[in-house]
Amino acid sequence: MKRKDNPADTYYEAMLARDFRFDGKFFVGVRTTGIYCRPICPAKPKRENVEFFDSRLEAERAGYRPCMRCRPESAPQSPAWIGKSAVVQRAVKILHSQETLDFHEDAFAARFGVTARHLRRLFIEEVGKTPKQLAFENRLNLARTLVSETSLSITEIAFASGFSSIRRFNDAFKTRFEKAPSEIRRKPRENSDPSSSLAGVVIHLSYRPPFDFEGLLRTYERHAVGSLEWIEDGVFNRVIATNGKIGTVAVSNVPEKASLRVKIDFSDLSAIPAILNRVRNAFDLNSDPVWVANRLETDPSIRKLLRRYPGIRLPSGWDPFEVAIATILGQLVSVERGRALVADLIEIAGLETDRTVFGKRIKLFPTPQQIIEADLTSLKTTGTRKQTLVAFCQALLDRKLSLEPTQDVALFMKNVLTIRGIGPWSAQYMALKALRDTDAFPSSDLLLARALEKYSQKTIEAMSPWRGYVAALFWRTP
Repeated sequence: MKRKDNPADTYYEAMLARDFRFDGKFFVGVRTTGIYCRPICPAKPKRENVEFFDSRLEAERAGYRPCMRCRPESAPQSPAWIGKSAVVQRAVKILHSQETLDFHEDAFAARFGVTARHLRRLFIEEVGKTPKQLAFENRLNLARTLVSETSLSITEIAFASGFSSIRRFNDAFKTRFEKAPSEIRRKPRENSDPSSSLAGVVIHLSYRPPFDFEGLLRTYERHAVGSLEWIEDGVFNRVIATNGKIGTVAVSNVPEKASLRVKIDFSDLSAIPAILNRVRNAFDLNSDPVWVANRLETDPSIRKLLRRYPGIRLPSGWDPFEVAIATILGQLVSVERGRALVADLIEIAGLETDRTVFGKRIKLFPTPQQIIEADLTSLKTTGTRKQTLVAFCQALLDRKLSLEPTQDVALFMKNVLTIRGIGPWSAQYMALKALRDTDAFPSSDLLLARALEKYSQKTIEAMSPWRGYVAALFWRTP
């Protein structure tokens, strides 16, 4: 619903200033045109002609259609979830954070322990759309991004968005945006070769400034996953693989546009949604630095750190399973030794490819099954730790554990602690970096334990629910 605390004047001023810090935090409905915009839209309607909404879903529920210029669907998602009930809040977050090209209502509802019919009813009451409708719109939103920012053909875009029929794609696109895809595409795109998707698809993902991109790059360089990741000239590079195909993704910062430039070299266009979601998660693009700062700045010492590193982001990784395995191998050893063990595990159990990076043949990160079946004799770690690796992988395969980020984190830590060889540090570290829990704080971590000699436990607890960002600040500090 619309905000009732009357912040309209502040919102209107932010809209006039086109302040990127407010992008995705509210949306502007223009009564005279029937469209709704992001606060960074170039349009500047009169104050008496606008109303404000917490989310684009609420704006659409009020009858507004998305603006063609600022593309509201490309705004960073708000940390404030939609819906009243916990089930709807969690479901909406999953729909916005995961690829939904192949959506099945029954299977989706079962993840929350309810029937599809019950979940549809909750969504209609609280969101105004069913989960299937929201998933379908997300596919069309991706399509408009590809039409607006790439040189992919309309046929390729339809396929990448999960459509097998061009006619159905065109009809659905026009119904949602009131224009056909060909009417929206007007100018040459950034791709070097408009005739081939293999030349690389370039897409920009928005964020709210400030953004400590350099800090994330430093973290990912220190924790690089074998030869699968590398940093070069301020660009994060990653080898990616899915459905037997291999490619790369390169991520760089475009601060003047408050966005990341994502170049995807991958032959399977249907993988684009999954790749983009990995980037959003790894770079914490939906974070609201103002919300975080409001809590962290309540302590003078931490405020000083935050001003040194404004826009701190939650470090995680490209893949939650890789993060979890690296956590197990990194217990009680240095970062460098842990990284070496991860590289060794990839060499022992990973699948070899024909891809080379810096002249070296690349192996993919092993799956849980491949780790279980591998001969780990030559892996230079303790026998107990090897058993822990296998037990963790087996628990995932048996579905006794999950790395789903929206699960009950306390329950995850309780379950993962039942595996021999996994202690509180590992459980908290996985919660922070694999599940991306903003409130996790692995206090027994060497650097964090040193920080606790200066900052009291009471001070850290007062930072909840953003203690994960405090950990990121402490790790960022030399």
